[in-house]
Amino acid sequence: MKAVVLTGHGGLDKLELREDVPVPQPDAGEVLIRVGASSVNNTDVNTRTGWYSKTVRGDTNSAATDGYGGASDGDGAWSGALSFPRIQGADCCGRIVAVGEGVDGARVGERVLVRPMYRPNGAKPDALVTFGSERDGAFAEYTTVESEHALRIDSALSDIELASFPCAFSTAEGMIQRAALGAERVLITGASGGVGSAAVQLAKRRGAHVTAVTSAAKMEALKELGADIAIDRNDAFPEAAFDVVLDLVGGPRWPALLEALVPKGRYVTSGAIAGPIVELDLRTLYLKDLTLLGSTRQDLGVFADLVRYIEAGEIRPVVAERRQLHELRAAQEAFLKKSHLGKFAIEVAG
Repeated sequence: MKAVVLTGHGGLDKLELREDVPVPQPDAGEVLIRVGASSVNNTDVNTRTGWYSKTVRGDTNSAATDGYGGASDGDGAWSGALSFPRIQGADCCGRIVAVGEGVDGARVGERVLVRPMYRPNGAKPDALVTFGSERDGAFAEYTTVESEHALRIDSALSDIELASFPCAFSTAEGMIQRAALGAERVLITGASGGVGSAAVQLAKRRGAHVTAVTSAAKMEALKELGADIAIDRNDAFPEAAFDVVLDLVGGPRWPALLEALVPKGRYVTSGAIAGPIVELDLRTLYLKDLTLLGSTRQDLGVFADLVRYIEAGEIRPVVAERRQLHELRAAQEAFLKKSHLGKFAIEVAG
């Protein structure tokens, strides 16, 4: 089959299009999916470059083309070391074409979305598998996954549109559920990216008053998605104005995000595109009675909820550009310019 293979941590040259990759066979409890579409996510780039390594202290974009030369192969991915070659692609919409032992054959033909993050069966409670990282993903014509993580989807949306949801929207919904966001005032950083724009929609769905942080060129588009207010990413944040901050940026302006929270406010992060190393004044934390939350692992219900929202038409896809599988490297190059709103879709099925 055709697949784009990541051969190691490094630059864009580590992405290789191959046409002789064996079609995977579903193990017991698994399904084989003919991939219709996938999309590009920051985590694809971060994994390729080795940004998750603790040896890296900079932002995600400065070495996104050439990679971080000092990154360690031992901890360059979510859960530590990766085995190469690896097929990335955390987003997957496709159809089940075969099943492994123990899976109902009636599932063949189902249109599915793949849960992008989960705990493997029989693993320790905090074990983590990310589709396209710890196991092969959807930048290929076929992929496999445990049956329970291929969720049937009933929607009139195209494969391209549906593939824009899994990774970004489940990350955003995981953050929102972790913060227990209600009809409150929320500040969302990095709001024009995949996760950020998803968070705008999902927060608005819960009745929140949404302030989106973005560039001037993208403000109106984010308001169309549901943001009540859009502020320039270089402007000062209002102080003591928000119940919740959903942060995907981190970096040198991080202390101001805590000052933007009201007493007993909640801060939740699932990214650090401006840099992972920040300065914390513990007095701000304890005098304001703040809660700081990290958000990576998700309850299984997060993705099931997301599928329900899609089927009910409560959220909509945001596709910035559409590319073919063989154009994945060029798609990442365009993605890194950050001039878009939403997702770069990758059409796999011809």
